[in-house]
Amino acid sequence: MTTQVLLVPGFWLGAWAWDEVASHLRDRGLDVTALTLPGLEPGSDPSATLADQADAIEAAIDPAAERVVLVVHSGATVPGCLAVDRDPARFARVVYVDTAPVVDGFAVGPDHTGEVLRLEEVWEEELGQGSMRDLTDEQLATFRERAVPQPGATVHEPVRLASDERLAVPGTVICTAFPASDYQSYAEQGAPFLAGLLAYDRLDLVDLPTGHWPMWSRPAELADLIGEAAHGATPPGA
Repeated sequence: MTTQVLLVPGFWLGAWAWDEVASHLRDRGLDVTALTLPGLEPGSDPSATLADQADAIEAAIDPAAERVVLVVHSGATVPGCLAVDRDPARFARVVYVDTAPVVDGFAVGPDHTGEVLRLEEVWEEELGQGSMRDLTDEQLATFRERAVPQPGATVHEPVRLASDERLAVPGTVICTAFPASDYQSYAEQGAPFLAGLLAYDRLDLVDLPTGHWPMWSRPAELADLIGEAAHGATPPGA
């Protein structure tokens, strides 16, 4: 049975961010597609919207694949959830890497007003919060060098989700920056970016202690967890 694993990186990143993870997954016999979302190619038009990015996710699906496992990191969960909302039956499982499914009306940064969000604007904050834990100086330098400004609309635009069927799509939440128990606790306390944990029906939370970018800090271990999720994914409609 053919399984396609579709890897979507978070803010500022392109398909290159998944290189090590993709290699490990291919060694496990999986068909892997790593995606650069619209607006995140170097020098690209910064006017890309969530709809544009969801279109790209849908377009990257191999029509011959019997199972599609969508893997979204960080802010990519928003266009990812929009793509799932449009066609829930197409996805066997969604893997959320240090992120969670979102609910209707969610925006990553609703108060952001710029045309783009640059990595430099949050670099010190990210370092201070420890999200860059376990990254080497070389990895940090590569991140800064290759980061592309995030299109502003994808930061402040609220996502519109309408299909209740998306809530039943199985998901694996890989908790890295803080433990799964904290994810659940923060959701119950009303954290907007974790509200989906209370709304979605079939989520498994697993721990991978590291920082926010495990595709660089723990690529083999992350690939193991994605591979387990992919091999255990139930075909849509089964």
